[in-house]
Amino acid sequence: MTPRSVLVSGAGVAGPALAYWLARHGFRPTVVEKAAQPRSSGNPVDVRGDALPVVEAMGVLPQLHAAATSATAMRLLDASGRPVARLPLPGHRAGAGRREVEVPRGDLAAVLQQAARNEAEFLLGDSIATLRPDGHGVDVTFDRAAPRRFDLVVGADGLHSHVRRLVFGPERDFVRPTGILVATLPLGEPAGHPDEVHILNAPGRLVSVHPSRGSALAAFIFRRPDVTAFDHHDTGLHKRIVAESHAGLGWRVPALLDEVARTDELYFDAVSTVDLPSWSRGRVTLLGDAASCVSLLGDGSSLAVAGAHTLAAALAAHPADPAAGLARYEAAHRTRVTPRQRGIKRSAALLVPATRLGLGARNLAARLGSVGRS
Repeated sequence: MTPRSVLVSGAGVAGPALAYWLARHGFRPTVVEKAAQPRSSGNPVDVRGDALPVVEAMGVLPQLHAAATSATAMRLLDASGRPVARLPLPGHRAGAGRREVEVPRGDLAAVLQQAARNEAEFLLGDSIATLRPDGHGVDVTFDRAAPRRFDLVVGADGLHSHVRRLVFGPERDFVRPTGILVATLPLGEPAGHPDEVHILNAPGRLVSVHPSRGSALAAFIFRRPDVTAFDHHDTGLHKRIVAESHAGLGWRVPALLDEVARTDELYFDAVSTVDLPSWSRGRVTLLGDAASCVSLLGDGSSLAVAGAHTLAAALAAHPADPAAGLARYEAAHRTRVTPRQRGIKRSAALLVPATRLGLGARNLAARLGSVGRS
């Protein structure tokens, strides 16, 4: 039987992109998403590399440019808030052109969802309860919708994937924390520096204020290898960890920590990689962060978009043999994600140097590459 019905779990970035391309290849995609409403704009992510021709082919690049953040440069600060260097953001470097775009993650998801709306069925405010795969398909029950059978199921539901847990096993078997934590929150006011991301570094700690699109975002990225497990729903614990880890820093940090204490919109998680020997098990496969999280420097969204296009094309190339299509997808997409995962320690060393010596070396290199006023 040629597989045609595909259930996609997750309506973030990977899920809607996959649904769009599956429909274009003649499949019948259904997207299930636990959230009943679109999420807030969220943290800025980059659309670049292999994702660019995909969003161009979808016809959504103009919408992404319209939703782009205003930042063109980042200003590095020392632990007391003194300027160290001013560097162009990747899409604004000389010769980079204007095709690469930084956009709030929620806006990227909204644009992709809108593109897929006429191509796919969406079940919002619902989630998968059980999956029972066999050699020809997957029987699915939902929390709200009636049970259904699909030819394929794709888990595009993020680092803490529910589909991966149901089919592949517990998260602890596959998720590898890097020892770095991240917390972000909206500040609800303009940044005061609409074209610059301000970044303060101290050994093992980074605090930034990003102008986004008129409403600033604060981020705390910091090394805490002792925090290896925590309750992802315990916001009080998250706030205490952030406050303890950044006590004593200058600049705007005390005021930002006050905002952390007050906010109801704190995002908190461990920067992690996902390590699976195979992304597919029978008629169930994984996509995006669920399969291969590389979340530190904003590559995850671009890789998710590119992977969605690759998965749909691979399945279309083997309409009567989904196992061959899934193998083709994984072989092609692993060549993109493996180098990113291998380079995460180097990325962390640049973004959050662990020692004063490392921070001094990074800042010296930044000064040599600095542009404009500092």
